[in-house]
Amino acid sequence: MSVRLTYEGGTIRVTGEERRLDLGNPSDPLLEYDPRSKTHRAPAFRYTDLVSRLDREGIAYEDLVFETPELRGLSSDYELRSYQRAAMEAWRENGDRGVPASDARGGSELPRCSGVLELPTGSGKTVIAIKAIEEIAAPTLIVVPTIDLLSQWRDELRREFDVPIGEFGGGVQSREAITVSTYDSAYLKADSIGDVFPFVIFDEAHHLGGEGYREIARLLAAPFRMGLTATFERPDGAHEVIEELVGPVVYRTSADELAGEHLAPYDVKRIEVSLTPKERAEYEQVQETFISYLRESGIQMQRGSDYQELVKRSGNDPRAREALLAKQRAREIVSNAERKIEELGDILDRHRGERIIVFTAHNDLVYRLSERFLVPAITHRTSTGERREILNRFREGTYSRIVASNVLDEGVDVPDASVAVVLSGSGSEREFTQRLGRILRPGEGKRALLYELVSRDTAEENVAARRR
Repeated sequence: MSVRLTYEGGTIRVTGEERRLDLGNPSDPLLEYDPRSKTHRAPAFRYTDLVSRLDREGIAYEDLVFETPELRGLSSDYELRSYQRAAMEAWRENGDRGVPASDARGGSELPRCSGVLELPTGSGKTVIAIKAIEEIAAPTLIVVPTIDLLSQWRDELRREFDVPIGEFGGGVQSREAITVSTYDSAYLKADSIGDVFPFVIFDEAHHLGGEGYREIARLLAAPFRMGLTATFERPDGAHEVIEELVGPVVYRTSADELAGEHLAPYDVKRIEVSLTPKERAEYEQVQETFISYLRESGIQMQRGSDYQELVKRSGNDPRAREALLAKQRAREIVSNAERKIEELGDILDRHRGERIIVFTAHNDLVYRLSERFLVPAITHRTSTGERREILNRFREGTYSRIVASNVLDEGVDVPDASVAVVLSGSGSEREFTQRLGRILRPGEGKRALLYELVSRDTAEENVAARRR
């Protein structure tokens, strides 16, 4: 029996002398029969599994999935640090090596490397990926969450490699042997480029857990898959889907492990402030409204699904809507507490001359702080051009402090800073890790400092504890 493998619309199509193939394990139906085309198909992301199984079953095959040229002349000036080399080696070792390829591939081997690398912000995940591209020397797709990050990757790749760099996103659709794409653009194009790039890199790989984005990885046949993230696990458990599509975490290190040698040593200071009497009275009132409804409804608010249930009920239950609005108001009170702002003023005075980033969850507070302390503000409303100008001036020292909402948590190359102040945020460990990472770039004699300002005797104390 001889069969042929081709890529078609997000699947590997298997054709040959036999209409039906029985490839082994009934509990793992690798192939499904397509009665319309009278052929068998496998999901594209199972491409290397299919090749391996054909080989084990002794079935001859002609592999026409990838007919892409080797990239020659790739050379990067980067030298990997010890932990970066360890990450690279762990990625190389995860997967099948030396799977025999068909005659159509000239008798070469079809290796597979896969897995996720979890390293803190500022530790050089991009450097590892660039060295992997150099080593694999095959057409590569890099998928990123934002246009800003696309631009950063494109510029970095152009500096390192003397080859054209393509991009999908921001109105540009230019495909080259090395191409950077946003997740949104990759989602739209995946089924048409699934046989173009043997190597795919998912930056901020935790985004792949989203219902739509996970289809990108499913529709690509790439045998080489690398995920990069600072925090892999997701509260909704969707990291298990990412493991299936990209591979498990094969290397993990933390800011604590790298601090002092590869990242700046750091301290975290938690400062508790009291609500004003007026704030306390309103907080207790709205919090009681919220808690009373939870007692009546039986909702425990222990999981994300509990909050979603409250939101769902608020659509047709006035009491649920009142409770939801009360919860939101309580969060606003503790996040915008006047004594937090007074404490921030003291911190800004204490660290005059140092670069400082102030983080908060609310755009209104960003603009309030910007006006009060004459600090440049960045939110999702800030245009790309203005944001770049602010960050460039921060980098060159014209600005020594900026205040931002969640827009700087990931996907933006934030210039070196030594002090961060968190006025408000979620209980997400990912958010905390990303904000801490903004101040950890090493410097001679540098010791980074992150302040957490927390409203005393409020639910915010529990939120702060969760993210720590």
